[in-house]
Amino acid sequence: MTDFDVVIVGAGISGINSAYRLQTQLPHLRYTILEARENLGGTWDLFKYPGIRSDSDLFTFGFAWHPWDQNNPIAEGPAIVNYLQRTTAQHGIDRHIQYKQRLRGADWSSADNTWSLSVENTADEQMKAISTRFLIFGTGYYDYHTPLQTDIPGLDQFTGQVVHPQFWPEDLDYTDKRIVIIGSGATAITLLPNLVEKAQHVTMLQRSPTYILPLPNRSRPLLSFLLPAFIARRLIRISWMITSRFFFLFCHAFPLMARFILRLAATRRLPKDVPWDPHFRPRYNPWEQRLCVSPDGDFYKCFHTGKASVKTDTIASVTPKGIQLNSGEFLGADMIVPATGLRLRIAGGASVTVDGVPVHTNDKFIWHGMMLQDIPNAAFIIGYTNASWTLGADATALTICRFLKDLEKRGYAGAVPRLTPAMAANIQPRRLLNLSSTYVTKAERDLPRAGDRGPWIPRDNYFSDLWFAKYGNLDEGMEYLGAKKTL
Repeated sequence: MTDFDVVIVGAGISGINSAYRLQTQLPHLRYTILEARENLGGTWDLFKYPGIRSDSDLFTFGFAWHPWDQNNPIAEGPAIVNYLQRTTAQHGIDRHIQYKQRLRGADWSSADNTWSLSVENTADEQMKAISTRFLIFGTGYYDYHTPLQTDIPGLDQFTGQVVHPQFWPEDLDYTDKRIVIIGSGATAITLLPNLVEKAQHVTMLQRSPTYILPLPNRSRPLLSFLLPAFIARRLIRISWMITSRFFFLFCHAFPLMARFILRLAATRRLPKDVPWDPHFRPRYNPWEQRLCVSPDGDFYKCFHTGKASVKTDTIASVTPKGIQLNSGEFLGADMIVPATGLRLRIAGGASVTVDGVPVHTNDKFIWHGMMLQDIPNAAFIIGYTNASWTLGADATALTICRFLKDLEKRGYAGAVPRLTPAMAANIQPRRLLNLSSTYVTKAERDLPRAGDRGPWIPRDNYFSDLWFAKYGNLDEGMEYLGAKKTL
Protein backbone atom coordinates (compact mmCIF):
# COMPACT_ATOMS: atom_id res chain seq x y z
CA MET A 1 0.00 0.00 0.00
CA THR A 2 1.08 3.54 -0.73
CA ASP A 3 0.20 6.65 1.26
CA PHE A 4 -1.78 8.01 -1.69
CA ASP A 5 -2.90 6.87 -5.10
CA VAL A 6 -2.22 10.31 -6.58
CA VAL A 7 -0.15 13.23 -5.30
CA ILE A 8 -0.63 16.64 -6.88
CA VAL A 9 2.16 19.18 -6.48
CA GLY A 10 0.93 22.77 -6.34
CA ALA A 11 -2.37 24.34 -5.22
CA GLY A 12 -2.69 26.81 -8.06
CA ILE A 13 -5.05 26.73 -11.04
CA SER A 14 -3.58 23.47 -12.39
CA GLY A 15 -3.55 21.61 -9.09
CA ILE A 16 -7.06 22.62 -8.07
CA ASN A 17 -8.47 21.70 -11.46
CA SER A 18 -6.72 18.30 -11.39
CA ALA A 19 -8.09 17.63 -7.91
CA TYR A 20 -11.66 18.29 -8.99
CA ARG A 21 -11.36 16.04 -12.03
CA LEU A 22 -9.87 13.25 -9.91
CA GLN A 23 -12.45 13.35 -7.13
CA THR A 24 -15.39 13.45 -9.52
CA GLN A 25 -14.21 10.89 -12.07
CA LEU A 26 -12.22 8.57 -9.77
CA PRO A 27 -13.76 9.14 -6.31
CA HIS A 28 -12.27 5.95 -4.88
CA LEU A 29 -8.68 7.17 -5.30
CA ARG A 30 -6.85 8.74 -2.37
CA TYR A 31 -5.20 12.01 -3.31
CA THR A 32 -3.52 14.98 -1.70
CA ILE A 33 -2.14 18.34 -2.83
CA LEU A 34 1.30 19.44 -1.63
CA GLU A 35 1.61 23.23 -1.52
CA ALA A 36 4.96 24.78 -0.57
CA ARG A 37 3.46 28.10 0.43
CA GLU A 38 0.92 28.82 3.17
CA ASN A 39 -1.82 29.87 0.75
CA LEU A 40 -3.38 28.51 -2.39
CA GLY A 41 -3.42 30.39 -5.68
CA GLY A 42 0.13 29.95 -6.96
CA THR A 43 1.16 32.90 -9.12
CA TRP A 44 -1.89 34.95 -8.12
CA ASP A 45 -1.10 34.76 -4.43
CA LEU A 46 2.68 35.15 -4.83
CA PHE A 47 2.92 38.24 -7.02
CA LYS A 48 1.99 41.46 -5.22
CA TYR A 49 3.00 44.19 -7.66
CA PRO A 50 0.39 46.92 -8.26
CA GLY A 51 -2.40 45.82 -10.55
CA ILE A 52 -1.30 42.17 -10.93
CA ARG A 53 -3.96 40.68 -13.18
CA SER A 54 -4.73 37.93 -15.64
CA ASP A 55 -3.74 38.43 -19.25
CA SER A 56 -6.45 35.99 -20.34
CA ASP A 57 -10.19 36.41 -19.95
CA LEU A 58 -11.57 34.87 -16.77
CA PHE A 59 -14.44 33.22 -18.62
CA THR A 60 -11.93 30.74 -20.10
CA PHE A 61 -9.28 31.13 -17.39
CA GLY A 62 -11.85 30.10 -14.81
CA PHE A 63 -12.87 26.48 -14.38
CA ALA A 64 -15.33 24.79 -16.75
CA TRP A 65 -16.97 23.11 -13.75
CA HIS A 66 -17.20 26.32 -11.68
CA PRO A 67 -17.46 29.21 -14.15
CA TRP A 68 -16.24 32.72 -13.35
CA ASP A 69 -19.28 34.45 -11.87
CA GLN A 70 -18.38 38.12 -12.39
CA ASN A 71 -18.95 40.33 -15.42
CA ASN A 72 -15.35 41.51 -15.90
CA PRO A 73 -13.27 39.32 -18.23
CA ILE A 74 -9.96 40.64 -16.82
CA ALA A 75 -9.47 40.44 -13.06
CA GLU A 76 -6.74 41.36 -10.58
CA GLY A 77 -4.84 38.85 -8.46
CA PRO A 78 -6.82 39.22 -5.19
CA ALA A 79 -10.11 38.62 -7.02
CA ILE A 80 -8.68 35.49 -8.66
CA VAL A 81 -7.42 34.16 -5.31
CA ASN A 82 -10.84 34.81 -3.76
CA TYR A 83 -12.47 32.88 -6.62
CA LEU A 84 -10.08 29.94 -6.05
CA GLN A 85 -10.73 29.96 -2.30
CA ARG A 86 -14.50 29.91 -2.79
CA THR A 87 -14.20 27.18 -5.40
CA THR A 88 -12.01 24.85 -3.33
CA ALA A 89 -14.23 25.30 -0.26
CA GLN A 90 -17.44 24.64 -2.16
CA HIS A 91 -16.12 21.42 -3.71
CA GLY A 92 -14.24 20.15 -0.66
CA ILE A 93 -10.85 20.38 -2.35
CA ASP A 94 -9.44 22.54 0.47
CA ARG A 95 -9.57 19.53 2.81
CA HIS A 96 -6.98 17.75 0.66
CA ILE A 97 -4.36 20.52 0.62
CA GLN A 98 -1.23 20.18 2.77
CA TYR A 99 0.30 23.64 3.13
CA LYS A 100 4.00 24.45 3.73
CA GLN A 101 4.98 21.14 2.14
CA ARG A 102 7.65 21.53 -0.54
CA LEU A 103 8.54 18.62 -2.80
CA ARG A 104 12.31 18.32 -2.82
CA GLY A 105 12.78 15.04 -4.65
CA ALA A 106 10.80 12.28 -6.36
CA ASP A 107 12.24 8.82 -7.08
CA TRP A 108 10.46 6.14 -9.07
CA SER A 109 11.04 2.52 -8.10
CA SER A 110 10.63 0.12 -11.01
CA ALA A 111 10.59 -2.81 -8.58
CA ASP A 112 7.59 -1.44 -6.68
CA ASN A 113 6.00 0.75 -9.40
CA THR A 114 5.85 3.50 -6.83
CA TRP A 115 7.03 7.08 -6.38
CA SER A 116 8.88 7.91 -3.16
CA LEU A 117 8.68 11.63 -2.40
CA SER A 118 10.97 13.67 -0.16
CA VAL A 119 8.87 16.49 1.26
CA GLU A 120 10.11 19.41 3.35
CA ASN A 121 7.97 21.22 5.89
CA THR A 122 8.87 24.84 5.09
CA ALA A 123 7.90 25.95 8.60
CA ASP A 124 10.50 23.86 10.48
CA GLU A 125 12.58 22.38 7.60
CA GLN A 126 11.77 18.85 8.74
CA MET A 127 11.68 16.19 6.03
CA LYS A 128 9.16 13.40 5.57
CA ALA A 129 8.59 10.64 3.04
CA ILE A 130 5.37 10.11 1.07
CA SER A 131 4.65 7.30 -1.37
CA THR A 132 2.25 7.42 -4.29
CA ARG A 133 1.41 5.51 -7.44
CA PHE A 134 0.92 8.55 -9.66
CA LEU A 135 2.41 12.04 -9.55
CA ILE A 136 0.96 15.23 -11.06
CA PHE A 137 3.13 18.33 -11.28
CA GLY A 138 0.77 21.31 -11.19
CA THR A 139 3.64 23.72 -10.61
CA GLY A 140 3.42 25.60 -13.92
CA TYR A 141 6.67 26.62 -15.56
CA TYR A 142 7.75 29.73 -13.63
CA ASP A 143 10.67 29.85 -11.20
CA TYR A 144 9.18 31.47 -8.09
CA HIS A 145 12.56 32.03 -6.44
CA THR A 146 14.77 33.50 -9.16
CA PRO A 147 13.74 36.12 -11.74
CA LEU A 148 15.05 36.05 -15.29
CA GLN A 149 18.62 37.31 -15.18
CA THR A 150 19.12 40.20 -17.59
CA ASP A 151 22.36 42.08 -18.11
CA ILE A 152 21.66 45.74 -17.29
CA PRO A 153 25.05 47.47 -17.30
CA GLY A 154 25.77 49.47 -14.16
CA LEU A 155 22.59 48.53 -12.31
CA ASP A 156 24.60 47.91 -9.15
CA GLN A 157 25.72 51.57 -9.20
CA PHE A 158 22.16 52.90 -8.89
CA THR A 159 21.62 54.58 -5.51
CA GLY A 160 17.82 54.49 -5.68
CA GLN A 161 15.55 51.46 -5.25
CA VAL A 162 15.65 48.46 -7.59
CA VAL A 163 12.42 46.47 -7.24
CA HIS A 164 11.76 43.25 -9.17
CA PRO A 165 8.01 42.77 -9.83
CA GLN A 166 8.32 39.16 -8.69
CA PHE A 167 9.36 40.29 -5.20
CA TRP A 168 7.37 43.50 -4.82
CA PRO A 169 7.02 44.51 -1.14
CA GLU A 170 3.37 45.00 -0.24
CA ASP A 171 4.18 48.07 1.88
CA LEU A 172 6.39 49.79 -0.72
CA ASP A 173 5.70 53.54 -0.89
CA TYR A 174 6.47 55.01 -4.31
CA THR A 175 4.49 58.23 -3.89
CA ASP A 176 5.93 61.14 -5.90
CA LYS A 177 8.85 59.08 -7.17
CA ARG A 178 10.32 59.03 -10.66
CA ILE A 179 10.11 55.43 -11.83
CA VAL A 180 11.59 53.70 -14.86
CA ILE A 181 10.09 50.34 -15.84
CA ILE A 182 12.45 48.31 -18.03
CA GLY A 183 10.48 46.03 -20.34
CA SER A 184 7.43 45.93 -22.59
CA GLY A 185 5.68 42.68 -21.69
CA ALA A 186 2.48 42.02 -19.77
CA THR A 187 4.03 42.95 -16.40
CA ALA A 188 5.29 46.34 -17.63
CA ILE A 189 1.99 47.10 -19.35
CA THR A 190 0.14 46.28 -16.13
CA LEU A 191 2.49 48.29 -13.92
CA LEU A 192 2.52 51.53 -15.91
CA PRO A 193 -1.13 52.67 -15.42
CA ASN A 194 -1.12 51.53 -11.80
CA LEU A 195 2.13 53.22 -10.78
CA VAL A 196 1.07 56.46 -12.45
CA GLU A 197 -1.68 56.88 -9.85
CA LYS A 198 0.85 57.69 -7.08
CA ALA A 199 4.20 58.32 -8.74
CA GLN A 200 5.50 61.68 -9.92
CA HIS A 201 6.33 60.25 -13.34
CA VAL A 202 6.67 56.75 -14.82
CA THR A 203 8.68 55.90 -17.94
CA MET A 204 8.42 52.57 -19.69
CA LEU A 205 11.80 51.89 -21.30
CA GLN A 206 11.64 49.24 -23.97
CA ARG A 207 14.14 47.77 -26.37
CA SER A 208 11.31 46.86 -28.71
CA PRO A 209 7.52 47.32 -28.47
CA THR A 210 4.76 44.74 -28.18
CA TYR A 211 1.17 44.50 -29.39
CA ILE A 212 -1.36 45.79 -26.87
CA LEU A 213 -5.05 45.10 -27.42
CA PRO A 214 -7.56 47.28 -25.53
CA LEU A 215 -10.40 45.15 -24.20
CA PRO A 216 -13.68 46.30 -22.64
CA ASN A 217 -13.65 45.03 -19.08
CA ARG A 218 -17.38 44.83 -18.48
CA SER A 219 -19.35 42.12 -20.19
CA ARG A 220 -23.10 41.67 -19.74
CA PRO A 221 -24.31 39.76 -22.81
CA LEU A 222 -27.98 39.37 -23.65
CA LEU A 223 -27.64 35.70 -22.67
CA SER A 224 -27.33 36.77 -19.03
CA PHE A 225 -30.87 38.18 -19.11
CA LEU A 226 -32.49 35.43 -21.18
CA LEU A 227 -31.10 32.26 -19.62
CA PRO A 228 -30.47 30.84 -16.15
CA ALA A 229 -27.09 31.94 -14.82
CA PHE A 230 -25.37 28.53 -14.95
CA ILE A 231 -26.36 28.05 -18.61
CA ALA A 232 -25.49 31.61 -19.60
CA ARG A 233 -22.04 31.37 -17.99
CA ARG A 234 -21.21 28.23 -19.91
CA LEU A 235 -22.35 29.69 -23.21
CA ILE A 236 -20.37 32.87 -22.56
CA ARG A 237 -17.30 30.74 -21.85
CA ILE A 238 -17.71 28.86 -25.12
CA SER A 239 -18.14 32.09 -27.07
CA TRP A 240 -14.90 33.48 -25.61
CA MET A 241 -13.06 30.26 -26.49
CA ILE A 242 -14.24 30.39 -30.09
CA THR A 243 -13.59 34.12 -30.48
CA SER A 244 -10.08 33.90 -29.02
CA ARG A 245 -9.18 30.92 -31.21
CA PHE A 246 -10.55 32.64 -34.30
CA PHE A 247 -8.53 35.80 -33.64
CA PHE A 248 -5.34 33.77 -33.10
CA LEU A 249 -5.83 31.94 -36.40
CA PHE A 250 -6.74 35.21 -38.13
CA CYS A 251 -3.48 36.82 -36.95
CA HIS A 252 -1.45 33.95 -38.37
CA ALA A 253 -3.36 33.75 -41.65
CA PHE A 254 -3.55 37.50 -42.29
CA PRO A 255 -0.70 39.14 -40.37
CA LEU A 256 -0.81 42.41 -42.34
CA MET A 257 -4.53 42.85 -41.68
CA ALA A 258 -4.02 41.96 -37.99
CA ARG A 259 -1.22 44.54 -37.79
CA PHE A 260 -3.52 47.17 -39.26
CA ILE A 261 -6.31 46.41 -36.77
CA LEU A 262 -3.96 46.57 -33.79
CA ARG A 263 -2.35 49.75 -35.09
CA LEU A 264 -5.76 51.38 -35.45
CA ALA A 265 -6.69 50.35 -31.91
CA ALA A 266 -3.50 51.99 -30.59
CA THR A 267 -3.48 55.21 -32.62
CA ARG A 268 -7.11 55.98 -31.77
CA ARG A 269 -6.25 55.96 -28.06
CA LEU A 270 -2.83 57.60 -27.98
CA PRO A 271 -2.44 61.37 -27.46
CA LYS A 272 -1.05 63.26 -30.45
CA ASP A 273 2.33 63.83 -28.81
CA VAL A 274 2.97 60.07 -28.41
CA PRO A 275 3.87 58.59 -31.82
CA TRP A 276 2.88 55.08 -32.83
CA ASP A 277 6.22 54.55 -34.58
CA PRO A 278 8.61 53.52 -33.05
CA HIS A 279 6.95 53.02 -29.65
CA PHE A 280 4.05 50.80 -30.70
CA ARG A 281 5.30 49.24 -33.93
CA PRO A 282 6.61 45.74 -33.09
CA ARG A 283 9.18 44.05 -35.30
CA TYR A 284 7.25 40.77 -35.33
CA ASN A 285 3.79 39.69 -36.46
CA PRO A 286 0.86 39.44 -34.04
CA TRP A 287 0.92 36.28 -31.89
CA GLU A 288 4.54 35.42 -32.66
CA GLN A 289 4.82 36.63 -29.09
CA ARG A 290 1.98 36.62 -26.57
CA LEU A 291 -0.53 39.38 -27.18
CA CYS A 292 -0.96 41.76 -24.26
CA VAL A 293 -4.37 43.07 -23.25
CA SER A 294 -5.27 46.41 -21.68
CA PRO A 295 -8.62 46.35 -19.83
CA ASP A 296 -10.66 49.39 -20.83
CA GLY A 297 -7.53 50.71 -22.55
CA ASP A 298 -6.01 51.76 -19.19
CA PHE A 299 -2.48 51.54 -20.64
CA TYR A 300 -3.25 54.11 -23.32
CA LYS A 301 -5.24 56.36 -20.98
CA CYS A 302 -2.27 56.94 -18.67
CA PHE A 303 -0.38 58.81 -21.45
CA HIS A 304 -3.11 61.48 -21.37
CA THR A 305 -2.26 62.33 -17.75
CA GLY A 306 1.18 63.77 -18.53
CA LYS A 307 2.65 61.47 -15.86
CA ALA A 308 3.58 58.59 -18.18
CA SER A 309 5.95 58.28 -21.11
CA VAL A 310 7.52 55.58 -23.25
CA LYS A 311 11.06 55.39 -24.60
CA THR A 312 12.22 52.93 -27.24
CA ASP A 313 15.98 52.71 -26.85
CA THR A 314 18.81 50.64 -25.39
CA ILE A 315 20.74 51.21 -22.17
CA ALA A 316 24.31 52.50 -22.33
CA SER A 317 24.69 52.34 -18.55
CA VAL A 318 22.85 52.82 -15.31
CA THR A 319 24.32 55.63 -13.23
CA PRO A 320 23.79 56.43 -9.54
CA LYS A 321 20.95 58.81 -10.48
CA GLY A 322 19.28 57.18 -13.47
CA ILE A 323 19.74 55.56 -16.86
CA GLN A 324 21.94 56.77 -19.71
CA LEU A 325 20.53 55.69 -23.08
CA ASN A 326 22.56 54.95 -26.20
CA SER A 327 20.70 57.76 -27.97
CA GLY A 328 22.31 60.21 -25.56
CA GLU A 329 19.15 60.86 -23.54
CA PHE A 330 19.28 60.53 -19.75
CA LEU A 331 16.38 59.26 -17.64
CA GLY A 332 16.53 60.46 -14.05
CA ALA A 333 15.03 57.94 -11.64
CA ASP A 334 14.37 57.30 -7.97
CA MET A 335 13.28 53.73 -8.63
CA ILE A 336 14.01 51.16 -11.36
CA VAL A 337 11.71 48.21 -12.00
CA PRO A 338 13.29 45.47 -14.19
CA ALA A 339 10.16 43.90 -15.73
CA THR A 340 12.20 41.82 -18.14
CA GLY A 341 10.39 38.51 -17.86
CA LEU A 342 10.24 35.42 -15.71
CA ARG A 343 12.63 32.49 -15.54
CA LEU A 344 11.11 29.19 -16.61
CA ARG A 345 11.53 25.97 -14.66
CA ILE A 346 9.83 22.57 -14.84
CA ALA A 347 8.63 20.57 -11.80
CA GLY A 348 9.03 23.48 -9.39
CA GLY A 349 12.73 22.77 -9.00
CA ALA A 350 12.28 19.31 -7.47
CA SER A 351 14.80 16.64 -8.47
CA VAL A 352 13.32 13.70 -10.37
CA THR A 353 15.04 10.32 -10.49
CA VAL A 354 14.12 6.90 -11.87
CA ASP A 355 15.65 4.05 -9.86
CA GLY A 356 18.08 6.55 -8.40
CA VAL A 357 19.26 7.86 -11.77
CA PRO A 358 18.69 11.62 -12.26
CA VAL A 359 16.35 12.62 -15.09
CA HIS A 360 17.29 15.66 -17.16
CA THR A 361 13.98 16.94 -18.48
CA ASN A 362 15.60 18.93 -21.28
CA ASP A 363 16.80 15.64 -22.82
CA LYS A 364 13.29 14.23 -22.97
CA PHE A 365 10.45 14.50 -25.46
CA ILE A 366 6.99 15.20 -24.11
CA TRP A 367 4.06 12.88 -24.88
CA HIS A 368 0.94 14.83 -25.87
CA GLY A 369 2.26 17.81 -23.93
CA MET A 370 1.85 16.11 -20.54
CA MET A 371 4.08 13.06 -19.84
CA LEU A 372 7.84 12.93 -20.27
CA GLN A 373 9.65 10.21 -22.15
CA ASP A 374 11.09 7.51 -19.82
CA ILE A 375 9.37 8.89 -16.68
CA PRO A 376 6.59 6.52 -15.51
CA ASN A 377 3.29 7.53 -13.92
CA ALA A 378 3.94 11.26 -13.90
CA ALA A 379 2.18 14.14 -15.62
CA PHE A 380 3.42 17.70 -16.06
CA ILE A 381 0.62 20.21 -16.54
CA ILE A 382 1.56 22.82 -19.12
CA GLY A 383 -1.09 25.18 -20.43
CA TYR A 384 -1.25 27.10 -23.68
CA THR A 385 0.70 30.16 -24.68
CA ASN A 386 -1.92 31.23 -27.24
CA ALA A 387 -5.01 30.79 -25.05
CA SER A 388 -5.97 30.58 -21.40
CA TRP A 389 -3.67 28.40 -19.32
CA THR A 390 -6.64 26.67 -17.70
CA LEU A 391 -7.88 25.25 -21.00
CA GLY A 392 -4.65 23.34 -21.49
CA ALA A 393 -4.57 22.33 -17.83
CA ASP A 394 -8.09 20.94 -18.05
CA ALA A 395 -7.41 19.01 -21.26
CA THR A 396 -4.44 17.44 -19.47
CA ALA A 397 -6.44 16.62 -16.32
CA LEU A 398 -9.21 14.97 -18.34
CA THR A 399 -6.63 12.88 -20.22
CA ILE A 400 -4.97 11.84 -16.94
CA CYS A 401 -8.30 10.67 -15.51
CA ARG A 402 -9.06 8.64 -18.62
CA PHE A 403 -5.52 7.27 -18.52
CA LEU A 404 -5.90 6.16 -14.88
CA LYS A 405 -9.26 4.54 -15.64
CA ASP A 406 -7.65 2.68 -18.53
CA LEU A 407 -4.84 1.40 -16.29
CA GLU A 408 -7.38 0.07 -13.80
CA LYS A 409 -9.52 -1.55 -16.46
CA ARG A 410 -6.57 -3.32 -18.06
CA GLY A 411 -4.89 -4.26 -14.78
CA TYR A 412 -1.67 -2.31 -15.12
CA ALA A 413 0.21 -0.53 -12.34
CA GLY A 414 1.50 2.17 -14.62
CA ALA A 415 2.86 3.24 -17.96
CA VAL A 416 5.81 5.15 -19.36
CA PRO A 417 6.15 7.04 -22.66
CA ARG A 418 8.85 5.56 -24.88
CA LEU A 419 10.43 6.52 -28.17
CA THR A 420 10.81 3.52 -30.44
CA PRO A 421 14.26 3.17 -32.08
CA ALA A 422 12.75 3.93 -35.49
CA MET A 423 11.06 7.11 -34.31
CA ALA A 424 14.08 8.20 -32.27
CA ALA A 425 16.20 8.03 -35.42
CA ASN A 426 13.82 10.21 -37.43
CA ILE A 427 12.09 12.59 -35.04
CA GLN A 428 13.01 16.25 -35.33
CA PRO A 429 12.84 18.43 -32.21
CA ARG A 430 10.39 21.30 -32.06
CA ARG A 431 10.06 24.10 -29.54
CA LEU A 432 7.74 23.20 -26.68
CA LEU A 433 6.34 26.75 -26.41
CA ASN A 434 5.53 28.34 -29.76
CA LEU A 435 6.60 31.90 -28.91
CA SER A 436 9.63 33.97 -29.87
CA SER A 437 9.64 35.94 -26.60
CA THR A 438 13.03 36.45 -24.97
CA TYR A 439 12.14 34.58 -21.78
CA VAL A 440 11.03 31.57 -23.87
CA THR A 441 14.08 31.48 -26.16
CA LYS A 442 16.43 31.80 -23.18
CA ALA A 443 14.75 28.89 -21.41
CA GLU A 444 14.53 26.61 -24.45
CA ARG A 445 17.66 24.65 -23.52
CA ASP A 446 16.17 23.83 -20.09
CA LEU A 447 12.69 22.75 -21.22
CA PRO A 448 11.49 19.37 -22.49
CA ARG A 449 11.39 18.93 -26.24
CA ALA A 450 8.44 18.42 -28.54
CA GLY A 451 8.71 16.56 -31.83
CA ASP A 452 7.49 16.80 -35.40
CA ARG A 453 5.50 13.55 -35.43
CA GLY A 454 3.40 11.07 -33.52
CA PRO A 455 2.32 11.70 -29.93
CA TRP A 456 5.26 14.09 -29.46
CA ILE A 457 3.81 16.99 -31.48
CA PRO A 458 3.31 20.12 -29.32
CA ARG A 459 -0.23 21.09 -28.36
CA ASP A 460 -1.83 24.45 -29.11
CA ASN A 461 -5.52 23.79 -29.71
CA TYR A 462 -7.97 23.12 -26.89
CA PHE A 463 -10.64 21.62 -29.14
CA SER A 464 -8.33 18.95 -30.61
CA ASP A 465 -6.84 18.26 -27.17
CA LEU A 466 -10.30 17.87 -25.68
CA TRP A 467 -11.12 15.35 -28.40
CA PHE A 468 -7.94 13.43 -27.57
CA ALA A 469 -8.77 13.50 -23.87
CA LYS A 470 -12.05 11.72 -24.60
CA TYR A 471 -11.30 9.53 -27.61
CA GLY A 472 -7.59 9.63 -28.49
CA ASN A 473 -5.24 6.64 -28.75
CA LEU A 474 -3.51 6.25 -25.39
CA ASP A 475 -1.34 3.34 -26.53
CA GLU A 476 0.75 5.15 -29.13
CA GLY A 477 4.24 5.73 -27.74
CA MET A 478 3.31 4.13 -24.39
CA GLU A 479 4.80 1.12 -22.61
CA TYR A 480 2.70 -0.48 -19.87
CA LEU A 481 4.08 -1.70 -16.54
CA GLY A 482 3.21 -4.19 -13.82
CA ALA A 483 0.36 -6.25 -15.25
CA LYS A 484 -2.42 -7.34 -12.92
CA LYS A 485 -1.93 -4.52 -10.43
CA THR A 486 -4.17 -1.55 -9.89
CA LEU A 487 -3.88 1.92 -8.49
